[in-house]
Amino acid sequence: MHTPTESPDATGAGPHDLRHHGDAEVRGRGRDLTDLAVNVRAGTPPAWLKERIAASLGALSAYPDGRPALAAVAARHGLPPERVLLTAGAAEAFVLIARALPARRPVVVHPQFTEPEAALRAAGHEVGRVLLRAEDGFRLDPAAVPADADLVVVGNPTNPTSVLHPAAVLEQLARPGRTLVVDEAFMDAVPGEREALCGRTDVPGLVVLRSLTKTWGLAGLRIGYVTAAPETVDRLAQAQPLWPVSSPALTAAEACMEPRALAEAAAAAERIAVDRCHLVAGLREFTEIQVVEPAEGSFVLIRLERAAEIRERLRMLGFAARRGDTFPGLGTDWLRLAVRDRTTTNRFLQVLDQALQALTAVSR
Repeated sequence: MHTPTESPDATGAGPHDLRHHGDAEVRGRGRDLTDLAVNVRAGTPPAWLKERIAASLGALSAYPDGRPALAAVAARHGLPPERVLLTAGAAEAFVLIARALPARRPVVVHPQFTEPEAALRAAGHEVGRVLLRAEDGFRLDPAAVPADADLVVVGNPTNPTSVLHPAAVLEQLARPGRTLVVDEAFMDAVPGEREALCGRTDVPGLVVLRSLTKTWGLAGLRIGYVTAAPETVDRLAQAQPLWPVSSPALTAAEACMEPRALAEAAAAAERIAVDRCHLVAGLREFTEIQVVEPAEGSFVLIRLERAAEIRERLRMLGFAARRGDTFPGLGTDWLRLAVRDRTTTNRFLQVLDQALQALTAVSR
């Protein structure tokens, strides 16, 4: 495997807008779009979780007490509380890592979620990139990561490629003197959470990020957490402001660690896997489209010519898709599609066919 290493220009990310996210595809568009651009599970948060959050509002006059939620998260992963840090979403965790952890040569494995690199840049770091290739299925060869990289960031399963890297491969990135950051924001969408490193204490320098945004529909509440060695957790905590996580978010975190919630999340992961297979099977019917497989997350990455024009036609026909060209390692011929239920997928495939046919007719 040949995996290029890239150092972006000093102004930022070259052609890649690291601050562009899927919500920009649906916000302020003046029409009601079916959202395939944002990877939050549809139909969430569930009614029982809304009720728990609403019930917490009566205590807003008191300062947040994160201890019960912290204990619940730690217990869920079989960890002592001192190995867990609650954060205002995974995005805050990336900022804390960039500001609080020492790094002389940070490297981000791309294509992946762009916020880690954006946070590192904002903190004044010069960031190296390891670019995985479509020809290799966006699979990671640990040898491609520079030996002197002292902070490495990788997603698993990776947004936007939907690739699930084997835990044994990621473990090869760990070494003394290196911080290994694994973004597992979508791991609870993988049946059985196979290949998860969250909860492991035997991997040196390991920092794992989790989010409750995707499975539970809490993007507006901002809640996530970090698991790491106690000294790393302490460094990150020292960089946080006082009371960084709100009382409603803490309530949500505690509720989502309960047995019935974990069972519901596991069932959702199984449904997502079935729905994803249906979407991939439909996409395979189009000779114009290349699907990145095997896809293991709650989204699918596709490649097709004139993807930007197709995306605009899809919007005109009522569907929002996520552009791929803002991810380092991808270009204008990539789109990311969130997995939805079978009915929604069938409607989308029909509209996609219309968009492709219309573009072909215009080209004649």
